[in-house]
Formats: sequence, C-alpha cells, structure tokens
Amino acid sequence: MEIGFVGLGRMGGNMAQRLHEKGHTVFGSDPAQDVRSHAEENGVAATDTVPHLANKFTQAPRVFWAMVPAGRVTDAVVAEIATVAAPGDIVIDGGNSNYHDSQRRHAELKAKGLHFLDVGTSGGVWGLKNGYCLMVGGDKVAFDAVEPLLRDLAPPEGLLYAGPSGAGHFVKMVHNGIEYGLMQAYAEGFELLSAAKEFGFDLSDVAHLWNQGSVVRSWLLELAERALAAEGDALPDIKGWVEDSGEGRWTVEESIDRAVPLPVIALSLQMRFRSRQDNAFGPKLIAALRNQFGGHAITAAEKAATGEPQPSGGQKDL
Repeated sequence: MEIGFVGLGRMGGNMAQRLHEKGHTVFGSDPAQDVRSHAEENGVAATDTVPHLANKFTQAPRVFWAMVPAGRVTDAVVAEIATVAAPGDIVIDGGNSNYHDSQRRHAELKAKGLHFLDVGTSGGVWGLKNGYCLMVGGDKVAFDAVEPLLRDLAPPEGLLYAGPSGAGHFVKMVHNGIEYGLMQAYAEGFELLSAAKEFGFDLSDVAHLWNQGSVVRSWLLELAERALAAEGDALPDIKGWVEDSGEGRWTVEESIDRAVPLPVIALSLQMRFRSRQDNAFGPKLIAALRNQFGGHAITAAEKAATGEPQPSGGQKDL
C-alpha cells in the first residue's frame, strides 16, 4: 500500500522506515533537510511540503498519517492535509492528541468527505524493531481500508480497533496515565533502596533480579535496569526534571469529570510538577512549620535563610 507521513522525526521517521521494510510504498514530508535526508536513506521518498507529498501518490484513496506534536501543530497539519485531500481519502493522527480534539477533527473532515482515524501509538524509539502498540478510533470502514498498514506497524496482537472517533486517543490517554503511576512507583522504590546505604545495593542488579519471574517485572523495569547500568546507581549526569506529555493531566481531568478516583495517577502527575522545582518553597515552608510547632530540626541552609536559631528540643508532630 501507499502511505504518506507528515512529520519524519523520531517516531514518524521510524514508523515510515518500518513500513518501507515491510514492503509498502512510503512517502514523507518534513521541513528539515537533515530529517528528509535521513528518511531518504531509509527508503522513504521525502519532500518538504504537504502539497508535494500529496502529488506523490498514484493510488486512491490516499492515506495521510500526521505524526507531529499534539495541539496547534496537529490542527495546522490536519487543516493543510484537508486542502489537498480528495473525498474518500483517509487522514490519521498518530500523535498524543486529546480525544476531544480528535472527535472535533473527525467531524470537520467528515463534512468534507474525508475519513479520520485517531491512533494512539505506543512503543517509542523501540517500535522500529519491536512494533508499535496501536489503539484505533474512528470510522470502521477507514480502519478496514488501512488495516494491512496497521498490522505491519504493530507486533502480533498489538492492534485494536477501540471504537468510534476519539476511542483510540482515549485509550492511549489512560495508557499514559497508568504509565505515570508505574514509573512513579518504580522511582520511589528504587529511591528507598538507594537510601539504604548500609546494604550497598547494586540497583541494576536488583532491577535485573525483579525481571526474572517477579510480579513487578515489566518492560519499564528492563529499561530501569538498562539506565542504571549505563548511568550508574546515583544517575549523576541526569537532572531530576520530568516533563508531562499532557495525557497524564487529561487522565486526571477525566477522572474528575467522571467521578472516578485515580489517586495514584493524580499524585504521580503532581510529583512531575515537583521535579521541576529546585529548592522548592513548599517543602521549605513545611520544614519551617514543623520547626515552629514541634521544634523539629531544619537544615543549615534553611536556618541561615530564616536567621532563627534551631530549638534544642520540642514536641513531635501534633
């Protein structure tokens, strides 16, 4: 089959390459010359604009796959595709879009005679080799038309038609919310192991052990083992600043709207915000309050900042 990717970065470029290696005819567009050159080396016929991309197709319906950042960038790309697409063509958004945006885009494109699929895509940079887990929402007729492409992108049993428009990105949103919670739990557990200096744990060895039949084994734990082995147990060259993609926030927002409690995911999102603060004010205030009401020790830096002497004793938390 023929397919055109808009966006040939880390995800889009690897997906295009995987489909080329599976025997499909793959076109791509990207504004960056070095990105296009790399794609060309991997069998993708690359160009610089969406109109040029549209002209490369020889078959109908044409399949356009947008693999760009969520939000305004995706809106702009989908709108541009709509200007060159013909009735019956299929537009796919494989990025981490909000499912409400996907439902809106579906309605807008349907009015123009175009099909739209929202495809939640998981697999990261490893997807080129291992395949991408794909969660698909939208018109079933469009899904059926592109199913051969999707099956070649995915590993065995790694493809699901999740339901109508928005379903694919809703499933991916919840997937990423769970991912937040899993990573936070691993981070907290390994931080506690790291703090137990008297045992001298080798954290990469512990991660390797837990992947051998343990109930907490997972691919994320395999990646933790890999990172700890490569960077060292203290991760000295890594700053503890963690971004959130948006989907963790949306998962928590949905939990509020639907009155579904998600305490672990909600707190894992909050901890990402905490990671971005150096010498954060909140913990300093908590330390100061504990010192005021209970006489609990505060660090030398905080004592110097407050100018107050440390009490010699006091009550415990009240």
